[in-house]
Amino acid sequence: MSGVETGALPGEGRSPRTLRALSRIPISVLASVPPRKEAQLRQWGVSSVLDLLTTYPRKNRYIDRTVRSSVSDLSVGEAAAVLATVGRVQSRPGRNRRAMVTLTVRDDSGALQVVFFNQPWRAKQLAVGTEAIFWGKVGEYRGSRQLVNPVVDVVAGIDESGGPGVGRHRRTMRILPVYPASAKAGLTSWEVGAFVEEALERAGELADPLPPGVRASLGLCGRTEAFRDIHEPDSLSAVGPARRRLVFDELFRLQMAVAQRRREFEDSSRAFHHEVSVLEVTGTTSAREGQAVLGGETLVARFLAGLPFSLTQAQRRALAQIVADMRGPVPMHRLLQGDVGSGKTVVALAALLGAVQSGHQGALMVPTEVLAEQHTSAVTSLLGPLAQEVRVELLTSRVKGKARGLVLNRLGSGAAKIVVGTHALLSEGVQFASLGLVVIDEQHRFGVEQRATLREKGEGDPDLLVMTATPIPRTAAMLFFGDLDETVLDEMPAGRIPITTTWLRGDDEAPAAWARVREEVAAGRRAFVVCPLVGESLRVQAKSATEEQARLVEGELAGLEVGLLHGQMPASERETVMERFRAGEVQVLVTTTVIEVGVDVPEATVMVIESADRFGIAQLHQLRGRVGRGHWPSWCYLLGPSVEGTGAGGGSAPASALMSDDSTSATERLAAVARTTDGFELAEEDLRLRGAGTLMGSRQIGRTDLQLADLSSKEDRALLVEARRIAEDIVRRDPRLADHALLADEVDLFMTMREDEGEFLFKS
Repeated sequence: MSGVETGALPGEGRSPRTLRALSRIPISVLASVPPRKEAQLRQWGVSSVLDLLTTYPRKNRYIDRTVRSSVSDLSVGEAAAVLATVGRVQSRPGRNRRAMVTLTVRDDSGALQVVFFNQPWRAKQLAVGTEAIFWGKVGEYRGSRQLVNPVVDVVAGIDESGGPGVGRHRRTMRILPVYPASAKAGLTSWEVGAFVEEALERAGELADPLPPGVRASLGLCGRTEAFRDIHEPDSLSAVGPARRRLVFDELFRLQMAVAQRRREFEDSSRAFHHEVSVLEVTGTTSAREGQAVLGGETLVARFLAGLPFSLTQAQRRALAQIVADMRGPVPMHRLLQGDVGSGKTVVALAALLGAVQSGHQGALMVPTEVLAEQHTSAVTSLLGPLAQEVRVELLTSRVKGKARGLVLNRLGSGAAKIVVGTHALLSEGVQFASLGLVVIDEQHRFGVEQRATLREKGEGDPDLLVMTATPIPRTAAMLFFGDLDETVLDEMPAGRIPITTTWLRGDDEAPAAWARVREEVAAGRRAFVVCPLVGESLRVQAKSATEEQARLVEGELAGLEVGLLHGQMPASERETVMERFRAGEVQVLVTTTVIEVGVDVPEATVMVIESADRFGIAQLHQLRGRVGRGHWPSWCYLLGPSVEGTGAGGGSAPASALMSDDSTSATERLAAVARTTDGFELAEEDLRLRGAGTLMGSRQIGRTDLQLADLSSKEDRALLVEARRIAEDIVRRDPRLADHALLADEVDLFMTMREDEGEFLFKS
């Protein structure tokens, strides 16, 4: 290997090397990485040898060049390698000024023509008498077989250094990995492979933090073998076991971090004890019996008895789990997920009342002012007569001056029992007399720091109930919310009328949607029209709310009162528009995704989503959930093209977040949303299409994002379950990992490499 240092990388000689040691070695020590390539690698996010070795080949993208054939055995249309000697070289200009080098090569069985276009240096590299391996797809020209622009490895003869892209690394008679090359950084897959090859060779044996018993029980290969076989497999059959081991490592590190943090929190927390009985919420006994258990009539029992409807069995099961947590010795940390309309708010309010009847306060935190105001109204309405004794306050940035001072005084004195608010609840000066329960709606909008701040505003560690209306597949919830116990509302209230969803695939089908809008408005009901953009964009071909509102007023919806709502409007103006829409003064509301979460207008029965191909599955499902909340049949129309290839992902109003044309097929997304209204089924489909890495929208865990694991894979999901089981077992037996020092160091390495706090609940 001319000019290349073959010794061990600096740091630890030839002893088993830890991943932390590799993280401290810059890529500049690699002889194959010149300064220009080092800069390009750093631009690509690769600065250490560890970064390089964890830049894995694309899934299932390997080129098998191990099969060598005789010239006489070659068949047209097949890819193969032949070892042959150059017998003739002809170089001449080709058509359109493209230089053409034609070789005649031979082995013992016959002759073959090899043609190179626009590679004049091949004439020097492959002079007569040179022995080389030629790999490529066999074609035919004028009745003769030939290889066009094949991959070449010189075996004997002229030095290989004669042309670009060649060097010491063999490219034939081996399995070649295909790396996610970066055109922006100026890197090719072949270059990345060469860098990795040197790094592996010089790294030597790698320390393995996984206990031998765990490896044996799961049938996992060793770490050194895994890294070598993922990057340099001797056969395609070696890739699977290597990938399986490295997938487990990814998942296991995350589950170890979660298990450690949970254990640390439980050991140091100061829990409230809530006087609320499971008997009150399960329906297995009468409310009077439940009251007797507590020595009198309770708020929770009175609230549930006064509801004008019966709870579903799913709601009762959820409340039983929540109440059991609230009575326990450790603060509750539970994720409550349920589809749109499954009754999460009623469950949350019952839990808040459980805290109030125990002498504490409750807080409901939501992401927007509109949603906070709506929740305040909904909570007050649900309380009914109880609202006279359970004071509910609203705290947002719009509550100012004297009104804000009064709210803060009531919270500090304990006179306010429940507060609904936005990030304003985190403001300096907001203190509670005894904050016993925090309910956070749409959890992914809030991070660790915000939740920690809320906990610090009381005397102890309040119970935490996290709600989301975006269903999350079980395995994804285990990964991203592993520090939360999970409760699922998998049953819809009786009498809920399904929403009829229709995908209209072109301008000629769109009139059906506008006809339905007019029909429903004539019957006294209302409609939403959602557009992905606020204003016109030169970069993105998608409908904008401002342009569409103006067009509809003059066109299909002429004569109707058509309002406009988007996030760039002042908050006061947005609320005025919403109030007019709720009151029926605005009959059709053209809007962006500002109404995606929580907006509840029972009279809205039609949802028209323009440029629907620009939204992700979860967002389409959430938007659809803004209708069908009353007693009338409801409709959702997806207006989008019938062609494939318009993208995948979370999608949102800003152009920068819209679906791109080179992403997963829009056809699959729109077809799925039109096919079912089951949010959990759609969540699984979303996971299949997009993978876990983007499931929750923005980056969740920095550098610990999944590189190999694919939660749409049954095998990987099974590994996640095992990773969680083993992590919890190790932490239970060895909380401080005193007997697992190497494992502790590696978990710490990956967690401290995070770029942000992500969505973990507990801080390190």
